Amino acid sequence: MYIHPGADPGPWERLGQCADLLYGVILNVADGPGAAVEPSFAAAARSLRAAGVRLLGYVDTDYGRRPRRHITADLDRYRDWYATDGCFLDQAAAGTSALRHYRRIVRTARTRGADTVVLNPGVHPAPGYAAFADLLVTFEGDWRTYLAAPAAPRWTADHPPERFCHLIHGVPAGLCGLAARTAELRGAAVSCAVPGHGPNPWCLLPPALDRRAPREP
Repeated sequence: MYIHPGADPGPWERLGQCADLLYGVILNVADGPGAAVEPSFAAAARSLRAAGVRLLGYVDTDYGRRPRRHITADLDRYRDWYATDGCFLDQAAAGTSALRHYRRIVRTARTRGADTVVLNPGVHPAPGYAAFADLLVTFEGDWRTYLAAPAAPRWTADHPPERFCHLIHGVPAGLCGLAARTAELRGAAVSCAVPGHGPNPWCLLPPALDRRAPREP
């Protein structure tokens, strides 16, 4: 959820009302946890935890180039400041040459309390990544690119659909449901399809969540 809860708390409240539909919510304070606790994010995190939502701290790995000690520091800040349940390792490498590096990162994350580790290469990576990630984002991009994307490689059939995620932006609002169903047909049980465009397309909720009526008290 790449919206500042201090500027626009409504979408964060909506997520708490839709907890049963969510795999998790990514906290991205400042392309990472930031330099200090951000009170509005801390409050939003407490509210989502109370609703039973899994919280994932956003950590940039710079395709394997970012030093592991910097990644570890981000993991610790998310855990200590926002009590996250796991992490979303963004800009992950996909080739076999980086497997050892990411295996060590994931091992470190787990020793620091991450129950859920998501890797986001945005494409289908080498099969070995599935051995240590709880969830692999195997597509991230716009709707037109998604429609033309090739079929999933054969090795993905060795894993349940719950291990794969597709992130699709620029979807016409009336087709976001179709995008989610398409993800399921392509072997990804987890997906997020939004109509947003531009440098931050994740500033909008999926329409199905935005329309859902609040729970009765």
